Amino acid sequence: MERQFAIFQNGTNEIIPEDEFKNKIAKSITNNIPMKIKLGLDPSAPDIHLGHTVVLNKLKQFQENGHVIQLIIGDYTGKIGDPTGKSAARKQLTDEEVKRNAKTYFEQFSKVLDMDKVELHYNSEWLARLDFAGVIQMAAKTTVARLLERNDFAERYATNKPISLHEFFYPLMQGYDSVALECDVELGGNDQHFNLLMGRHLQEQYGKEKQVVLTVPLIEGLDGVEKMSKSKNNYIGIDEDPNQMYGKTMSIPDHLMTKYFHLVTDLALEEKMKIAHDVEAGLLHPRDAKMLLARTIVRMYHGEAAAVQAEENFKNVFQKGALPAHIPAMRWDGDKTINIIDLLVQLKLQPSKSEARKMIQNGGIRINGEKVNDIHDAVHVTDGLIIQVGKRKFVKLQAGEV
Repeated sequence: MERQFAIFQNGTNEIIPEDEFKNKIAKSITNNIPMKIKLGLDPSAPDIHLGHTVVLNKLKQFQENGHVIQLIIGDYTGKIGDPTGKSAARKQLTDEEVKRNAKTYFEQFSKVLDMDKVELHYNSEWLARLDFAGVIQMAAKTTVARLLERNDFAERYATNKPISLHEFFYPLMQGYDSVALECDVELGGNDQHFNLLMGRHLQEQYGKEKQVVLTVPLIEGLDGVEKMSKSKNNYIGIDEDPNQMYGKTMSIPDHLMTKYFHLVTDLALEEKMKIAHDVEAGLLHPRDAKMLLARTIVRMYHGEAAAVQAEENFKNVFQKGALPAHIPAMRWDGDKTINIIDLLVQLKLQPSKSEARKMIQNGGIRINGEKVNDIHDAVHVTDGLIIQVGKRKFVKLQAGEV
């Protein structure tokens, strides 16, 4: 029990309550009955990055210790949209959008979890069967005052921003999922604190054994400040090219290394603790620790051979100044001579002319290894021309006839 508790506790933000969690583990071991571990998914943004894998790696630990993972696709709750952290109502998803996003989730989750051993549920299985009387009964289990304790609702209420009645049902519906599946433990990010506790509350109201809540931290992205997010462009995607993944990992701030080792790698707890100790004691250089982190992350999603190759590529490019061994090709059928800013935007290497201008002014663009210093430079496009954007992105142009 203590061994399992130590594994599950590592990397968590809160366990509510700890004594009940220990009792559940002990009961599971004594009766040889696995615990049921719930993760609810509102499939509105199916592209997975390392930030999402924090909770997946925790689920994997439960799975490796013989417990049952219950993934719940919120095809009903997804039609409302989780209002957590939102200043306005979320756009409601259609059935087609939910199913398409769910399929993408399954494909990406299989890189972390053994999906053959995962219970998959859509919460329409039980929510669609509730008649209006059942909905009223569920709504009677909590109060408006309690719902307004949520920061997002409280802020919108205080500033006279509208709160639609259906949004109040989101935490109730998520909580009812735990009632329907009689979950023992529910996982989620620490921003889901209110929703997770609602499941525990409703289980008690319906006469069920209460689940334990485990929250995991939100991990900061490459900037070291904001939480990892595609919209903030500070993410590492699990489907990214091995070289990109390795290079991005090497760019994270040193102070986040230990957190990344604990939250996004599959290393044994003892090894994570030793790495943290050795870096702190000066026995392991931060650069070497970060290279181990980058190699581990690439290995987890692309295999050992790709991880070794990505490390060699990084050493050649960033430590020896060589070009990568494999540079992706891009077709160019435009003008033979073109302004550098127009070229970057037309190749979609920069999202806008202003961003391209800024990248050049910051010294982030090279043509055939030479830094571009003038935003007015005209580029003569030839077959095999190599453009470098930032530290990690290289493309080789295949110039066609004009």
